[in-house]
Amino acid sequence: MKTVAVSVGDLNGVGIEIALKSHNKIKKLVKPIYCINEKMLKKASNLLNTPVPEDFEIYEIKGDFEIKPGKIDAESGEFSYKSFLAAINLAKEKKVDAITTLPIHKESWAKAGIKYKGHTEVLRDVFKKNAIMMLGCPKLYVALFTEHIPLKEVPSKIKKEKLLEFMIDFYKSTGFNNIGVLALNPHAGDGGVLGDEEIKEILPAIIEANETLQKNTFYGPLVPDIAFIKQKGVFIAMYHDQGLAPLKSLYFDESINVSLNLPILRTSVDHGTAFDIAYKGVAKTKSYENAIKYVKNSKI
Repeated sequence: MKTVAVSVGDLNGVGIEIALKSHNKIKKLVKPIYCINEKMLKKASNLLNTPVPEDFEIYEIKGDFEIKPGKIDAESGEFSYKSFLAAINLAKEKKVDAITTLPIHKESWAKAGIKYKGHTEVLRDVFKKNAIMMLGCPKLYVALFTEHIPLKEVPSKIKKEKLLEFMIDFYKSTGFNNIGVLALNPHAGDGGVLGDEEIKEILPAIIEANETLQKNTFYGPLVPDIAFIKQKGVFIAMYHDQGLAPLKSLYFDESINVSLNLPILRTSVDHGTAFDIAYKGVAKTKSYENAIKYVKNSKI
């Protein structure tokens, strides 16, 4: 049975509720180690009126503060960051097989003076590797070529060589075939009338990637507004909302986040801290359970 370090996310959100609710199911799939300390765990369980299971194994993280359900808070942000770093270290030291992360809040990280915008950026810096963000479920996976950047900056990032590198790394990390590459512009540029990134950058990258792999793994550029009609497949999106809007519309409760192209495996829920329902006992657990199942079924 694989061992997984679970970073507990922002304690003002739904993460710890999900961990406690799911524990008895999760422990049948993997051996979880939760990066939290006993004092904070007790505070959270008291607020939730949920007992801590006797076999809820923890890895001690320093920190003691008042949990403020649904609030953006620097102390909670700092604690979630420490929890994540602890999980990374356990993976680097080969004490666990993978990391699964519960949701952090980007503004809480900013208030705590943390320079990163999220988990993936930390992983890139720690491992000096170009981590790839893939989200979805077995029916539909979407990899993001650009992620958390302003939309106006996206076109300048669409360059053949970078896209080619991304495509090859994505293939090597997943082994997926029949990967659709979305166009940047409406109607895939309409032959250059609505933009020429498809002609100059995206199509040449697709051709060279297939030549490099010596098989037709990638296809496109696809018109984005009809690419998801079949509600299944594997796609590379040029920007964040292009891929995630259809994915979350179709499979919000099931989707997970996977960090690829790294020396360790990291999976995560594909939802936020859900401050509006924090500590109300109604948080759904399907995404977290699927994130754990991905680890269990992976070939790490």
